[in-house]
Amino acid sequence: MAHTRTPDVLVVGAGPVGLTAAAELRRRKIACRIVDRLPARLPYAKAVGIQPRTLEIWDRMGLVRAVLDAAVPMRGQLTYLNGVEQPRIDLALPPEVPYGFAALPQYETERILEEFLTGFGTRIERGTELLSFAQDADGVTSRLVDPSGAEEEVRSRYLVGCDGAHSAVRKGLGLGFEGGAFPEEYMLADVEVGWDLPHGYGVRAMHRAADGSVDDVLVCIPLPGPGRYRMSMTVPAELSATRQADRPEAGRGQVAHGLEGGPAPTLAHIQTVLDRLSPRPTSARAMRWSSVFRISHRLVDRYGRGRVLVAGDAAHIHPPTGAQGMNTGIQDAYNLAWKLALAVEGIAADRLLDSYDAERHPVGAEVVGRTVRHATEGVQADPTDPAILMQREAQLLVGYRDSPIVGQPDDDPPGPQAGDRAPDCTGLATEIARYPLRLYDLLRAREHVLLLYGDDGGAAWGFDELAAIATTLSHGRVETCVLLADRASAGTTRLPVYRDARGEFARAYGTRRNAAFLVRPDGYLGTRLTPPDGRRLAGHLAQVFQPVR
Repeated sequence: MAHTRTPDVLVVGAGPVGLTAAAELRRRKIACRIVDRLPARLPYAKAVGIQPRTLEIWDRMGLVRAVLDAAVPMRGQLTYLNGVEQPRIDLALPPEVPYGFAALPQYETERILEEFLTGFGTRIERGTELLSFAQDADGVTSRLVDPSGAEEEVRSRYLVGCDGAHSAVRKGLGLGFEGGAFPEEYMLADVEVGWDLPHGYGVRAMHRAADGSVDDVLVCIPLPGPGRYRMSMTVPAELSATRQADRPEAGRGQVAHGLEGGPAPTLAHIQTVLDRLSPRPTSARAMRWSSVFRISHRLVDRYGRGRVLVAGDAAHIHPPTGAQGMNTGIQDAYNLAWKLALAVEGIAADRLLDSYDAERHPVGAEVVGRTVRHATEGVQADPTDPAILMQREAQLLVGYRDSPIVGQPDDDPPGPQAGDRAPDCTGLATEIARYPLRLYDLLRAREHVLLLYGDDGGAAWGFDELAAIATTLSHGRVETCVLLADRASAGTTRLPVYRDARGEFARAYGTRRNAAFLVRPDGYLGTRLTPPDGRRLAGHLAQVFQPVR
């Protein structure tokens, strides 16, 4: 057996979640290997919905342009009940949100992320499977087997399992994965149709029986390409019977979730459903793939133990309602990667990695509970205000106010607080650029960023002193930018200065006086200080970074 000790982090699983974790680690110059047991990327449009929050993440990473070039907009949903069109649902968000909803086949998402990762000199080691692992106080020893059957022993400082619902990493850790399964099975198919329905709208066509129950359903999500959709529908009896006979895991407590093996639905199966439920007469053609899909809902009892952590479907699985799964997993990986990078560099506070579970486990629990509720009762049964519901589905309301590593609530209540998503705004200006900038332009490809807002003369309250505190106590990992109200003076500061020429930053962040906002690498506010306070800033930085010696 070969023995190696090369990576700081070994990532198992090269789906969107594992690729995000590996790319973020490599972007921070952390030595990383990523392995996947499959010999090639699967050509399946499994997860297709891209949430606005995910696009914000990809913006921060520096790859959103490639996604925008490949994706199609999701403008809303057309709903039909027993052939009668219902009120149209438009996916509307506040104007300050920089991205809308989008659709992109999972294989395209993986292609873009893989190409981005390759740009850092790291390639997926395909056909390579994790056999076992053991951790100690200093690292993790993993046994891998490559496509030739040769075994390799890899020593890494951390192991991250992004290996899906049947995760070998989760099982090796002995984590609980409680939940249940839905009895229904569904067909999935990637096909073209020739109807004249509006571009960019999903389609949901249902049949309601005499007793009021919905006994037939067709859901279509638009994909890139003329008339192309990812369709899901109730499985026909003959295919369901095949699965029932080929399901030994049902009695052994195994997780039954995702694409099933065995005979796949044919174009004739898809056409039969379209003949029953399609809002327009149409014919299906050019089927790229099809499968039967089963749904479970489960959540780990914790997101890791010691130096081994899990993310994505390895940590939570649930109904695909609202396209929450892949997007939630990407946020897992994004939350974890910056913390792992600081830990590898030896400058993370002692409990920083513990905050991964503290922050992401409640999010996973909320998503599992909400998607199960929506799958069984319908989104329309949610009593939440429609505007809030839309932002929650867009994952813009995910926050960490109860996290052990965010600051205490500020005494200035308007605007985002510590632990909240840092909102975008436009209208920022410099003396050189002759066009308005977005706040996210300032944050892109940076790590921690301290935003110092000045409304009454920055020199009087010490821009440079606060920046020096942040730089020193973060081991140089915090960058500082100054944002000035239109009438405020920058004094003699040498820090980068931007004008809040339209007052949009002040409105978005709910401040009309001097304030400091520390934006974490994952786009959340670590702390908000109104007025700026060097002592409180130092206290917060001690929750994230090791003391400077």
